[in-house]
Amino acid sequence: MASLLVPAPYSLPEHYDGWQLSWRFLVFRPAILGVQACLLLALLVYVALSLYGKVINTRKADKFYSAVLPLLSRQFSKPTSGLISDGPSDFFVFSTGRRAISSLHTVLALRPRHDLLQIIWQYLWSAYDLRYEPFDALTFDFTLDNDAAAATPDFIWAVVRKSELAVIRDQRWDLTFTRTADHPGLDSALSVMSEFADVTETLVKLAPSSSSTPLFALISSALPYLRVFSITDQPEKCPSASTLATRSKRVILTFNLPDGGVSHISPLLEGTFALVDLLATGKVTFRPETRSKIKKVRDGVERAVKEEEEKEKREEVLEDRRSAKRKAEEARIAKLSAAEQKKALERERKRALKKSQGKLVRKV
Repeated sequence: MASLLVPAPYSLPEHYDGWQLSWRFLVFRPAILGVQACLLLALLVYVALSLYGKVINTRKADKFYSAVLPLLSRQFSKPTSGLISDGPSDFFVFSTGRRAISSLHTVLALRPRHDLLQIIWQYLWSAYDLRYEPFDALTFDFTLDNDAAAATPDFIWAVVRKSELAVIRDQRWDLTFTRTADHPGLDSALSVMSEFADVTETLVKLAPSSSSTPLFALISSALPYLRVFSITDQPEKCPSASTLATRSKRVILTFNLPDGGVSHISPLLEGTFALVDLLATGKVTFRPETRSKIKKVRDGVERAVKEEEEKEKREEVLEDRRSAKRKAEEARIAKLSAAEQKKALERERKRALKKSQGKLVRKV
């Protein structure tokens, strides 16, 4: 076995007719390093493609930042801390200093062009799973400040591209609260996700932009780049019981990164700032029965999260007790003689066999 695992020592050929370089006692013979040369060439190609992909992503991020900076400068007293890189494919901008908005996180999650293997995997997986669509993601995450959040009713509402519906609930826990429906005021490529019809009927009447363009028209105007427009009072991931009371209210927009700047999505972005201002006035309200239903849903979710967390804690305590009992039993058996250990192990084996047979009988 050892002879199969350890390769035989390499022996230089006695007769070499190829080209070589000699200097004193050193001799370089390229012809016998063909495999190594191919590996080195492959490594250099991989590194070159990685650097090229990184440059492409950086240029895309810089181009977007230059295009969006004027908009952020008009809206915020502290529009940006600069374009911050978090690796070769992730970039973000943090903006603050505006009424009704605590902060705006602008996130660019670009395709991993620096990693040839990931690009190949994405291509192959998209050919296998037709729902999978790799893209350059652009997200604007508006977090309302305390006063605006207090004036805004609790609700979850979203407009989603229909191609996203198959996977959106797996990615966004908050959108599991909603039901999906089409709406005549939207483009046919979009669907509404709403908790209750009253929420949609209230929002469809809004015209938050300076040109009094209806909200639904603004949302449709962002196609084909818009993927998700959502207003939510719940986190994107299922929270723990300790974080339920600290949830924030947010407006989240997700796009395909536009190639030609932000002119195609600027009307919706401008309208979103106006929408946040409108929410902060407290003028967006729902019928009392709708508010009551929304509160009932929130209370039920909070109870379910707390019960699940308590159940997990109980199971952890039981598992710790079982583990401690098992260790104590193993320590007791270890102190016995060899014959007594054999008898104890045999009794344990019979007990386990009897328990498994009992479970089998109950199932039958």
